[in-house]
Amino acid sequence: MTRGALVESRHVVNACVVDAHGTVRLALGDVDVPVYLRSAAKPFIAAAIVASGAAERFGFDSRELAVIAASHNAEPYHVEAVLGILAKIGLSVADLRCGAHPPVYDPAAAALALAGEPPAAIHNNCSGKHAGILAICVHLGFEAATYLEPANPAQQLILAFCARMVDEDPAALRLGVDGCGIPVFATPLRRAARAFARLATLDALDERDREPLRIVRDAMAAHPRYVAGTGRLDTALMEATHGRIVCKAGAEGVHGSALLREGVGTALKVVDGTRRAASPAVIALLSRLGALDEAETHRLAEFAFPEVRNVAGRAVGRIQVAPEAHGKG
Repeated sequence: MTRGALVESRHVVNACVVDAHGTVRLALGDVDVPVYLRSAAKPFIAAAIVASGAAERFGFDSRELAVIAASHNAEPYHVEAVLGILAKIGLSVADLRCGAHPPVYDPAAAALALAGEPPAAIHNNCSGKHAGILAICVHLGFEAATYLEPANPAQQLILAFCARMVDEDPAALRLGVDGCGIPVFATPLRRAARAFARLATLDALDERDREPLRIVRDAMAAHPRYVAGTGRLDTALMEATHGRIVCKAGAEGVHGSALLREGVGTALKVVDGTRRAASPAVIALLSRLGALDEAETHRLAEFAFPEVRNVAGRAVGRIQVAPEAHGKG
């Protein structure tokens, strides 16, 4: 990060590119230390929900599936989609255990405040995922009140699915608690990238997992606004590439991409967890792989070189990948 003519801060990023069969195409930094995938795991959580039969039973449309895989802005269409899921499964916002926070999109937060409404769980960026997990509980008769607990059968189904994606034993997964309260698992970037390669190619999969992954991947590609929203990298990247790249960010500087044309997956982690470094790193990695053409690169320039602004809105610096980093690894 520069301020004026000086470099003010530096962030280290580890990254890995892998194909569906586990061949590492590129490794930058330590790709074998376990990292929590956080919300980058949501495409696989959504696929587990589809695999359970809940999506088919309740007739979730592709927008609803996309918002299940989302870290959304709580723009009106996001809220409407999550409310639609809850209505279909016969539950309400009161059943969500993700906690309340203001919409992460400032205009949506301002509109809520102007209306005199306090933030509710529906505005949590993870509310779609929580509604989807509740759908498993309703569909299979599991206890909804404890759906956050690792021992709940719904979570066991999800963790087993995710474990298959990263080739780990479900019983050996290293678990923590995510910001929204669900179990979150850690895995090396090498394994996370392979999971995204499987999302890209639908290869090297258990037969039962292929169709659920395809359904979720296609929903995200068709409705990128529902996966994040206005001003967000994931939406912009999927829109710019017309769904040729399907991607998902996670907290603490984690990001994964499924490159359908190249047949590989990427996973990266900003080591110090700083979110601001993730977008430039993602664009730099994709550019290094030749995954973006000139027009796409131009459309994504604000994410490749985001400006640093002061309180008055004046541009005072820039965030970018150090030139020497492009040639390493």
